[in-house]
Order: sequence, then structure tokens, then C-alpha cells
Amino acid sequence: MRHRVDIDKMGMLPSHRRSVLANLTNALILHSKVDTTLMRAKASQRFAERLITLARRGDLHARRIAFSRLRDKEAVDKLFTDIGPKMQNRAGGYTRIVKLGPRRGDAAELARLMLVE
Repeated sequence: MRHRVDIDKMGMLPSHRRSVLANLTNALILHSKVDTTLMRAKASQRFAERLITLARRGDLHARRIAFSRLRDKEAVDKLFTDIGPKMQNRAGGYTRIVKLGPRRGDAAELARLMLVE
């Protein structure tokens, strides 16, 4: 039974899924937006929102947790020095998804995941 199970497996093994989410979130943090499929954007949005909440805390333990998830020092530094303090007065909803329409090759629904300014 799937009671209260809300993870979308995206047709991937857990290790591959973690890598894809980490890479999408790294790109989001470093470039403030990323274009991907709608399913991946929704999964990455949850992942990124949790990391930004950690960055709002700003302590060493939160930074270490974020590094264990992202595995990119540059992205963690930008998350904690730029994005975290900027989102300090915001109660949530740090990211936005905008649908872009179907992809030409396989008609997959594309979306842009971006940080809210």
C-alpha cells in the first residue's frame, strides 16, 4: 500500500535519482533557472526548497547537510551566502515552475524551474 508515500521514482534507481536531483539543484543555485521536464522540475523543486530552508538557518550543521546532498562546494557557498540571506523574510515558496510546452522530439512536457526574486 502507498499510504502517505509521496516520492516520484521517475523510472530511476535511487542513486541515479539522487544524482539527477543534485545536479538539477546545483544548476538552479548557480544559474537561478534551469529548463527540464515537468516531472523532474517538480521533484527538484521539493529538493531545492528544503535546501534553501537549511540555508536560511545558516549554521555549520546545516551547511554540512547541504554539502552532503549537493556535493558541490561552489553551489553550497552561493546557497548560504547569497540565496539564504535573501530568502530570510520569506516563509516558503522560494522557487517557481513555468510550463514551456512540449519538447519537439518526444513531446515531453518541458518546464523552467527558477528562483523567486
